[in-house]
Amino acid sequence: MAAASDDSRAPENVVVIGAGPAGLTAAYALGRRGGHCIVVEADTVVGGISRTAEREGWRFDIGGHRFFTKVREVEELWHEILGPEDFLLRPRLSRIYHDGKFFDYPIQLGNAVKGLGLVESFKCGVSYVWVRIKRPKNTDTFEGWVASRFGWRLYNKFFKTYTEKVWGVPATEIQADWAAQRIKNLSLWKAVLNAVTPHKKTNVTSLIEEFEYPKLGPGMMWERATELVLDQGSEVRMSTWVTRIRREPGRAVAVDLESPGGVCSELPVDHVVSSMPLAELALILDPPAPEDVQQAAKGLHFRDFLTVALVVPKDRGFPDNWIYVHDKVKLGRIQNFGSWSPEMVKDGRTCLGLEYFVFEGDELWTMEDQDLVALGKRELSAIGLVREEDVEMGFVVRMPKAYPVYDEGYATRVETIRGFLADEVPNVHPVGRNGMHRYNNQDHSMLTALLTVENLFGEDYDTWSVNVEADYHEEQVGRKGEAQRVGTGRSAPVAPTKA
Repeated sequence: MAAASDDSRAPENVVVIGAGPAGLTAAYALGRRGGHCIVVEADTVVGGISRTAEREGWRFDIGGHRFFTKVREVEELWHEILGPEDFLLRPRLSRIYHDGKFFDYPIQLGNAVKGLGLVESFKCGVSYVWVRIKRPKNTDTFEGWVASRFGWRLYNKFFKTYTEKVWGVPATEIQADWAAQRIKNLSLWKAVLNAVTPHKKTNVTSLIEEFEYPKLGPGMMWERATELVLDQGSEVRMSTWVTRIRREPGRAVAVDLESPGGVCSELPVDHVVSSMPLAELALILDPPAPEDVQQAAKGLHFRDFLTVALVVPKDRGFPDNWIYVHDKVKLGRIQNFGSWSPEMVKDGRTCLGLEYFVFEGDELWTMEDQDLVALGKRELSAIGLVREEDVEMGFVVRMPKAYPVYDEGYATRVETIRGFLADEVPNVHPVGRNGMHRYNNQDHSMLTALLTVENLFGEDYDTWSVNVEADYHEEQVGRKGEAQRVGTGRSAPVAPTKA
């Protein structure tokens, strides 16, 4: 990536929509090459879903965010924004809670057999053998895809309940794309093989053993990135909404903004880098997009998210970074922020982040904060982790549009919008998770932004071809064709060659 100033070629009138990882990466990368932009963010906090919320001196994530990648440029950028003193190297530890028991994750053979019992373990093994003989009829859905790799019995125990909790719909309505992206090539056979050969390095994404982490949470990265963007001479406007993108034949020419108090303004644009939800982007064009594009946008859906953060004595916590809750409570996952970083908690206490997957406007989303805290306390007690009386205080953070939904037909809808934008407003550049409606991690979001900035300077990378590897390799081919020696075992965005 070019870092030297190149203001003779720097594009003018660039507006970046969103101050999350993709938007701030684009703004910072543009500034490194002598360019300037205006970043507009609807929220009051930078970082998007990678923010770190702060309440009364407690810092906690919106979900957990591990910092590891196979993309050299992204890793270098992380360490350019934050210094070595700002990172911790943390061990990865997580477990599954099911049927009143904790199961190691990744699977440890002895622990799994002990938890399930010999009879149930044997039945799970037979079930796995059976799907090798008689595969599920439809492996295009999450249910069929996972059952074909783990057997129906393990699928029903360890995947179905949690996944339906995450998405709020039956697993038969979730496309296999999501499973393929998150679980990758993990299967029962590979998990067991890893369990019985613990000293062998694994290339399965879910089995990574350690990661870097900013000592004050991922928001520390984006708070610092914002400072650097401002130092470069760009603007960052918070609590500012993009209400309309005006277009003429072949290009966007202006964006309309609204700030608190109903103050409206218009900015001329030569380029728009957009990390706002792709569906919303397609619906604010003026003149409007054709009916088929609007219908495609209205057909894209999101899952929303809320965190109930509970402060408890340190000895009431657990060593895990997080725990998956597979039992039939509303709680989906629990973070222990003291296990992510001891600098995010206070002496003698830790903070547990209880994660609920919701739809904006539903019963949980609209519940009063004190009622959500009470619910969290009851559910922690119900699963036997923390007594209600041990909770000292609680906070609630809501995050809309946290997860793009991979339901039936979503890929066609995305392609419809993508094609229209490329043909009619090619100077509008979607980037990031929501900007491209792809359930990917922040290294993917950052790479799409980095390549987009290179395109602003005359390169021709297809950012839509930045996707996650189907398999894992210790050696990855770089964008220029050179071999890059890497070894995280983590899924990584594939960096495309030039078009």
